[in-house]
Amino acid sequence: MFIQTEMTPNPSTLKFIPETNVLESGTYEFRNKEEASASKLATNLFENKAVTNVFFGKDFITITKKDGYEWEMIKPDILSKIMNFFSSDAPVVEPTTKSSNSSDGIEDYAGDELKIVKQIKVLLDEKIKPAVAQDGGDINFVKLKDNIVFLELRGACAGCPSSTLTLKSGIENMLKYYIPEIVSVEAVN
Repeated sequence: MFIQTEMTPNPSTLKFIPETNVLESGTYEFRNKEEASASKLATNLFENKAVTNVFFGKDFITITKKDGYEWEMIKPDILSKIMNFFSSDAPVVEPTTKSSNSSDGIEDYAGDELKIVKQIKVLLDEKIKPAVAQDGGDINFVKLKDNIVFLELRGACAGCPSSTLTLKSGIENMLKYYIPEIVSVEAVN
């Protein structure tokens, strides 16, 4: 199996693209070995002491490393673990595990707020998520409060030096353009 690697805007995160889909739908993020118990692949990846985060998208895996480790030193081990896993035919995540973005949070809103939240979710799904997925990340709606949108940055986006610029100049401007009621956009992580 050939696995392509790509740098992301976050120098601590590398994107791994296998020749096969990683997930059928949704995304999963594991921040430590304990959280990774529902995924044999993520558990194996956390055996490398440099790994601090594992994120699964539809057709990619992003791995975040600790400072002080160089990609050239840890990349062969990670590639080997991914190749060995995909030759096993095991599920990437146990079927009973819920996707990290499975809850939509719409039930908490009514009236005008519900209308705004639905618009936000459509814009995120259609315009923003595909762009951040190209960089090995994801973004989830958390809440709307006083016309301030709170988002969670995941995968390569979490901790990325350019995430604030992306959030304010890109996402906030787009949401304000399409939804004038939006005051600002804030990250929860």
